[in-house]
Amino acid sequence: MEPVYQSLTDRALSLKQDLINEKHRNRVVVILAGPPGSGKTTIAGKVAQRLNASSDTPIAAVVPMDGFHLPRSTLDEMPNKAEAYARRGASWTFDPDGILGLVTKLSASRSERIETILAPSFDHAVKDPVADGISISKDIQFVILEGNYLLLDEAPWNKIKGMVDQSWFVDVDPLLAKERIAKRHIKSGIENNWESAIRRAESNDLLNGDMVRQNLVQPDVLVHSVEE
Repeated sequence: MEPVYQSLTDRALSLKQDLINEKHRNRVVVILAGPPGSGKTTIAGKVAQRLNASSDTPIAAVVPMDGFHLPRSTLDEMPNKAEAYARRGASWTFDPDGILGLVTKLSASRSERIETILAPSFDHAVKDPVADGISISKDIQFVILEGNYLLLDEAPWNKIKGMVDQSWFVDVDPLLAKERIAKRHIKSGIENNWESAIRRAESNDLLNGDMVRQNLVQPDVLVHSVEE
């Protein structure tokens, strides 16, 4: 995956040169979307790490969309509560209006000097969002928004691409995604054996991945994730 990390880092630096250094913008905002198990989190982290290494102070931040999971208290009130828990991670178990609100603020911050923007994080121990868990200071010049549905061609998700500077999509072979997801379910304690972890991946995560691929807003950049 090193060529992918380097290619996206080079692209990010080129955007920074064009938009910040030459056009005097404050910030570059990109989205990194992809199906579950595609390695979005790792890729976003590697690119941000390399961008930060190019400066004396941190200039890049990654903002996962996990903080916009609907809280369990909301799932509990749904008429299809059992399905909502079983399918947690599907697009309808997120708060798209909250995501749009954050993207709107970040989009405005590209040309307006905004001191600090707050975003929710996700506490995997309690399995719920944490309000204002992420802070994006005015010194951050490059923001990578990372999430499954940021290029979903359904309202209101399909408004997002027009509000950012560039969109990246990472795809992955479904069999590799299934193995990664199953390992993650066991590591996080969601499942305690391989068979159950595979079953959960097949009945939820891989279905979400199919939806993302079949309803995709055309990205500016397409990369493929492989096992290293």
